[in-house]
Amino acid sequence: MAAIAEGLRRVLELDRELWHIVALSLEVSLSAVLIATALGLPLGALLAVKRFPGRRTLIVLLNALMGLPPVVVGLLIYLLLSRAGPLGPLGLLFTPGAMIIAQSVLVLPIIAALSRQALEDAWREYEEQLRSLGARELAAGLTLLWDARFSLVTAVLAGLGRAAAEVGAVMIVGGNIDGVTRVMTTAIALETSKGDLPLALGLGFVLIALVLAFNAAAQLVKETAERRFG
Repeated sequence: MAAIAEGLRRVLELDRELWHIVALSLEVSLSAVLIATALGLPLGALLAVKRFPGRRTLIVLLNALMGLPPVVVGLLIYLLLSRAGPLGPLGLLFTPGAMIIAQSVLVLPIIAALSRQALEDAWREYEEQLRSLGARELAAGLTLLWDARFSLVTAVLAGLGRAAAEVGAVMIVGGNIDGVTRVMTTAIALETSKGDLPLALGLGFVLIALVLAFNAAAQLVKETAERRFG
């Protein structure tokens, strides 16, 4: 109980070390989700609207990648960014940039797959109407992106929740360096192993609160859309 009370005290009193870790975590996760969204939404729209050879295989692969093990992603990114790797000269290994890359790779399939499903459902409903108006595939895709924007926000928030809770990949490519690449999940793992339970619990409380907030926001967006647009 004493550790729980101390953890809550550090959260409520805005402990500098704790909130620095939280701020870095949000910076990394939000950057990764922004990149994954910029790539995933167009990819989802493409798969929803356009028919081409290998499309079904690509959809199956994308769905499978939603469950990609984080440690495998971390290992692959590590190999790419290490000195002997093709991207070694960039010097990104053990920096927040490497962590953003790893999280982007993990989140991209989630956003792309969920948005593809939402846009494909919308395409079935509006395909005939859009084609009668002479909309080409690009215009149709953009129209669907706007029409299904509330559902897509839910997909993005799902990706953000995955990014915020991820530990394996960022541990490998970030190195968990104090003050540089230490984020909430890696700090919780380290502090627990060291026996510093108050800091680990404080970070755990914040992480749980953030994940709950992301899911609540997704539900709120969905309910708002249903009320306004039926």
